Amino acid sequence: MPRRGCIINLSPIQMNNENISKYERGSIGEMIAIALPMVVSTSCETIMVFTDRMFLSRLGPEMMNAAMGGGLTCFVMMSFFLGLTGYSTALTAQYLGARRKKNCAVVISQAAIISLAAYPVVLACRPFAHMLFEASGITPSQLASQKLYFNIVLWASVMGLLRNCFSAFFSGIGRTAIVMVSSITAMLINVFMNYVLIYGKFGCQAMGIRGAAYGTMIGGFSGLAVLAAAYFSKKNLREFHIPEALRFDRAVMAKLLRFGSSVGAEMFLNNLAFNFMVFIFYSRGPVTATAATIMFNWDMVSFLPLIGVEIGVTSLVGRSMGARDPATAHRSVQSGLKLGFMYSAVILVLFAGFPGMLVKVFRPDVAGHIFTSAQPTAVFMIRLASLYVLVEALLVVYIGALRGAGDTLWAMGMSVTMHWASVGVLAIMLLWAGAAAENAWTVMVVMFLFFSVVAVLRYRSGKWKSIKMVHPEPVMLPSDNFHETPDI
Repeated sequence: MPRRGCIINLSPIQMNNENISKYERGSIGEMIAIALPMVVSTSCETIMVFTDRMFLSRLGPEMMNAAMGGGLTCFVMMSFFLGLTGYSTALTAQYLGARRKKNCAVVISQAAIISLAAYPVVLACRPFAHMLFEASGITPSQLASQKLYFNIVLWASVMGLLRNCFSAFFSGIGRTAIVMVSSITAMLINVFMNYVLIYGKFGCQAMGIRGAAYGTMIGGFSGLAVLAAAYFSKKNLREFHIPEALRFDRAVMAKLLRFGSSVGAEMFLNNLAFNFMVFIFYSRGPVTATAATIMFNWDMVSFLPLIGVEIGVTSLVGRSMGARDPATAHRSVQSGLKLGFMYSAVILVLFAGFPGMLVKVFRPDVAGHIFTSAQPTAVFMIRLASLYVLVEALLVVYIGALRGAGDTLWAMGMSVTMHWASVGVLAIMLLWAGAAAENAWTVMVVMFLFFSVVAVLRYRSGKWKSIKMVHPEPVMLPSDNFHETPDI
């Protein structure tokens, strides 16, 4: 029960008393504590996909290309709902910062409702994906394998949708270590099962690309099980009033749809654009397709771990803005930049100094004409990508900050424009003008650098500071002493 006294708004200084972190708010220490487990988590996701394609590359370039095309298309089908429900991270963080802890679990319940409703919609998109595969001009053998891989992982998409909800909850409240444990578990099981099922080890039948899809499905289920067990643990049930939160809440659902829909639309449109980019490269034949697949696999290695930094920035900025403390939010952004630049510097050295070694990772057991011809193009593309790896850190941090503050519509507009402009340029250069893949890739890198500058200018305009998503919970101040109202 709240104590009687006068009601005041919780100030940023008083918020420090309940800070779950032992570090100064907005410091690099707090950012590392929140973001590093997410960097590890997204790195695990990267390793899962990377090894999937690396194992298949031993069977030939077309198997590797089929897994990329099928897996990426499945992700596109899910991406709107992943982006929408993934915004639960920012909304949960804002409710936590506003001392409205009960609403944190209510947000996740709404996200789970959306995910379950989305599953049949995702399955209904299967025929459209097959039409896209057939229209892309890939070889018949890759087409058959790509459809097979896609069909299996699509049926398992509900696990990815629900896993995304639980991850958003723990990211939003700052307990990212749980997400890290889930991702490590999924990675280890996925890599092991892929090895066993693709190659037929330990008495199992060799299943090739079918085994890769089943291994991915089993790994995803194990990661979901870890998160679900943590979410429904006794401590979590009591602390966040989860039994009471297992319901539909119109107000919270409206807020999630309002702010999250633009993120979902952005994620869907961006991934659809990226899918078209991949298939435009694939349309130029198996040599260009192999070079592009190798490049995009390493691009994923450079980019996905930075998503962990972005999630950390989104969570800390959201929490600070929920407490009406934009100064601390800005310090969190600066800390995110430092962490992102440290990681990107390592990638810069790898891409610029060892592109040939990186390409040879995907060398088949019997290197035929396709891989040998694709190798010089892949080396060029990886070396050129070293120009933007540092800018990637800057882009994801500022976009994460804008999302955490609620400036999601602008972030969507900028990001979608960047991706679809790249599709247009790539289509003109490769399909109409017949330019070399190296020239098209160079233009895309230059466009990426330009749009990164646009994101920096938006953040520095300061408009994000005036956005109010949630209102802080008032606290009670007795006449003789200060006591915070406990969360109820």
